[in-house]
Amino acid sequence: MTEQPSPTNKEPEKMPGGLPLIGHMLKFGKNPFDYMTLLRSKLGEIGEFRLFHQQMVLLTGPEGNEAFFRAPDDQLDQNEAYKVMTPIFGKGVVFDAPPHIKDQQLKMLMPVLRDKPMRTYSKVIVQEVEEAIKDWGDSGEVDILEFMKQLTIYTSSHCLLGNEFRYELNEEFAHLYHDLENGMHPLAFIFPYLPIPILRRRDKARVRLQELVTAIIEKRAQKTEKSDDAFQMLIDVRYDDGSPLSPHEITGLLIGTLFAGHHTTAGTAAWITLELARNPKYMDKVLQEFDTLYGHEGEVTFQSLREIPVFERVIKEVLRLHPPLIFLIRKVAKDLKFKDYIIKAGKYVCVSPRVSHRIPEIFPDPEKFDPERFTKERQEDAIPFSWVAFGGGRHKCSGNAFAMLQLKAIYAILLRRYKFELVGTPESYQDDYKQMVVQPGSPCMVRYTKRGNIKQTATASKDTVANTVTKLNCFKIDIDMDLCQGHANCMAEAPEIFQVDDKGKLSILQDTPNNTLLKKAQAAAEYCPTSAIKIIQD
Repeated sequence: MTEQPSPTNKEPEKMPGGLPLIGHMLKFGKNPFDYMTLLRSKLGEIGEFRLFHQQMVLLTGPEGNEAFFRAPDDQLDQNEAYKVMTPIFGKGVVFDAPPHIKDQQLKMLMPVLRDKPMRTYSKVIVQEVEEAIKDWGDSGEVDILEFMKQLTIYTSSHCLLGNEFRYELNEEFAHLYHDLENGMHPLAFIFPYLPIPILRRRDKARVRLQELVTAIIEKRAQKTEKSDDAFQMLIDVRYDDGSPLSPHEITGLLIGTLFAGHHTTAGTAAWITLELARNPKYMDKVLQEFDTLYGHEGEVTFQSLREIPVFERVIKEVLRLHPPLIFLIRKVAKDLKFKDYIIKAGKYVCVSPRVSHRIPEIFPDPEKFDPERFTKERQEDAIPFSWVAFGGGRHKCSGNAFAMLQLKAIYAILLRRYKFELVGTPESYQDDYKQMVVQPGSPCMVRYTKRGNIKQTATASKDTVANTVTKLNCFKIDIDMDLCQGHANCMAEAPEIFQVDDKGKLSILQDTPNNTLLKKAQAAAEYCPTSAIKIIQD
């Protein structure tokens, strides 16, 4: 007699309609979002489909997202899932490295994304935006996606990689990076070394970039003064055994650093313009906020960019509607239990931010552009892991703080100088699913008109947690160490409470701080890029 599966040990239900050999690849490849939305509507928050020979299990909704993001690395393996990145980053770098090497390499990248260097980036970004629009004149039209691609590669390389990449190699580097980024083709997730033109260009770009990196390393070695950029950090850093990074490894980690700062930002920046242009009410609200804070010539600073809650909500809503990654994926190394289901080792499990962001029970009227969802009164993202544009858990995108800073600084200048309108009809601007990083389809034309002199009417917005006055007898600090990535924003806000060492390890100096430190603690929680800090109020 055949033993029946336990009702609490079921395998996920399979999506019907798979074809021999290719499975569901045709329907998935045509529009992954539509396909995964259909899967959720038919099978619920867990369901299985097949791409060629690979069995894929899709988890959606906050509980599914949490199971995915909270699972330990030895259960859900990133390395096996992201073999597509090996030809881009290089053999033995990040996703192709053994776990203990990968952990060291990722920690080597963190210093450039920490609080202290982040405070210097706003001026660099402002400088790049002013330079990019200096010849725009009073009005005109521009492909906003192509403009943002160029602008963000300049801002990211200037902030993160150093002057050589920004000024000496800018044109060639931009072409090489473009070829590398295009190497993230959907087919490459299944067949990373398929001999097709787009992947051949990827491989040639990787070889050429390493040649350029090696030349810069040799040139810098002849100088007495050292730079303070990510490139120099990677030249100087050492593994735990004292060995330096090779030029091959430095090249891969520099690419990784830039992916953190640029990889998904250009499309998001373009969608901000498009959504504001087709929602004039919110365009006016954002303009009013910027005008109040900055006027026409007010200085854009790291602190002031923290005090624009209306625009922050706009960014979050754009990322809810248009998260740049179609889905995130892991290989199941050990059986994963989710509610009454077992996902067997050997399968792949994935989550889709875009599908989860359109669940009407969490985000009512989900197709509507409505930044007010994220006000303190509504807090539609209050359920943990409901909004996952940057991922979540221990693997939340380490570049999310830089991405937010970059978007804010770009628009603090752009919307101070110009107002934007759509050239096409509102419905003609749609996401393009030809690449794994989703962006609006090209061409993506908008019309810009120069704004008149704006007067500053206030010095700062007051809608921040840091400025909230709360009278309490005591408070406690709760840290989710699984979420902490060592950005050290908390230490910058409240050094009396938090300490982060050179390796990114967080220590709590006071478990129950004095009430005089409450505002600082609240600011530390507010500005933690991974939301690892909670203030417990008695």
